[in-house]
Amino acid sequence: MSRWFRFLIAVAVGIGLGLLYGWVLSPVEYVDTTPETLRADYRADYVLMVAESYQSERDISLAMERLTFLGFSPPLELVEDAMAYAVQKGFAPADLGLLRTLNDALIVATSVGGSNQP
Repeated sequence: MSRWFRFLIAVAVGIGLGLLYGWVLSPVEYVDTTPETLRADYRADYVLMVAESYQSERDISLAMERLTFLGFSPPLELVEDAMAYAVQKGFAPADLGLLRTLNDALIVATSVGGSNQP
């Protein structure tokens, strides 16, 4: 038996044991994770979904409530961050328009005295 063959067998066994350990014996378990732990792309997608909902419902208080699900940041800041990410990653113009509409509505709602903010 050549050294290369034994080396390849050892590598295959190592990969197999590693996969067995990682997938069967001790897989990663996420417990009690919060929405703040979402990656920036998923946060932007969530904010975009809220903007799409706002487009059809036109209920700014419901949109603000949905945005507070993402954490302790103010809803307006979440939308501004999502807009910056969307511009950076080249989201479709229609999506940017939805985000801009939600952003404008939040500016109006928060400047009226902040009474609409949950």
